Amino acid sequence: MTPPADTAALASTSGAPLAPLVAAQLNFVLSQANLPIRVGQIWSGCRDGRYADRFTLAIPFCLDYVYWDFLYNALSPKVAPDVVFGPDDEGFQPLVDFDETGSGEKSCLANWDCRDTSALLSLIKELREFYIEYQKKRAAEVDDARLKFEISTVLSKEGIEVCTVSSNGRPDEVKFAVPLLDLDLAKLVPGCPWKLPQKIHLQAVFPISRSYSSVPSAPRLKLVSTPDLKSFFSVDDVKLPPWLDGMCMAEYLPNLEENLKIQVVEASASIGSRRRFIEALAPTFGRPLEADPVHFVIPLQFPKHQPVLTLESSQHFNAQGLPIMSAPVNDYPWSPRWDPTEMVERIYDFLVDECQTFKKFCSDSIPQQK
Repeated sequence: MTPPADTAALASTSGAPLAPLVAAQLNFVLSQANLPIRVGQIWSGCRDGRYADRFTLAIPFCLDYVYWDFLYNALSPKVAPDVVFGPDDEGFQPLVDFDETGSGEKSCLANWDCRDTSALLSLIKELREFYIEYQKKRAAEVDDARLKFEISTVLSKEGIEVCTVSSNGRPDEVKFAVPLLDLDLAKLVPGCPWKLPQKIHLQAVFPISRSYSSVPSAPRLKLVSTPDLKSFFSVDDVKLPPWLDGMCMAEYLPNLEENLKIQVVEASASIGSRRRFIEALAPTFGRPLEADPVHFVIPLQFPKHQPVLTLESSQHFNAQGLPIMSAPVNDYPWSPRWDPTEMVERIYDFLVDECQTFKKFCSDSIPQQK
């Protein structure tokens, strides 16, 4: 489920601005949270009210989002907000959970300070932690021995999240979001512009078995990464290890993480290789090459995978008036063991001949358009 887009101006549906104290807290959440929290609807609890005082937030959870309404009172802005959770979470009572811990600690609501701009973020963090534990308890109550075993063996892994997926009022599946790789990915990419922590998760969806089976169904497995990470490493290109009969996640994860770590480290090394290749292009391709531009697409797996080349004519145009382009080319001589200068020289030599073929293709295609 995709959350609503961020609202920079924090405009309400009625056009009224948020009450100043509330706006300060919400802006702090959007600028300081280490999770991609998004703002949904903003509105006023009073008809024709001067200020808006309530809003919906999309809170990341288990590789999806939960939507909670935060209800302030513009007439009493010093009072902490009420929070309305989703319709499927009637059993989620975080203040009761606080009492049951017996630790003697109090909720941040007990010491609410409206002038503290971090107050709302503290409340969100507190509620989200309790929600994670609440969903773990719900999953553990599922009447499925295999899932009970999975939960008992992997829930101790730091950062794991789990939830039940229901249809027709009854749980049908249990979804796990398992964080992978104990690596600071930002350190692998010098100068990266990432604001939020970058993560890779394994999403494992287990069907709830209603009857005994000697060979339980394999879970649906998928790697999920934070969006910004895709420019560095695409999890879509990772081939997952097979899930063997009788296997559990505690057995599956070590092999997956080992293979994934190797590929992430290779991707990190590829950044330097791509940079050196690009630097080597300028001296060679500064020479004229039939005055036609060449487009380079350098894959994330470079130099294991070679660049894809596309030629564009500067003299021939199609019926729409656009420059004629060649089909993507990647069947030229290549070795990942060559140094960047040799890679570029080999591509240049190949293109000297390829340009003649492309020029003939462009000339032959013009009469066909008349």
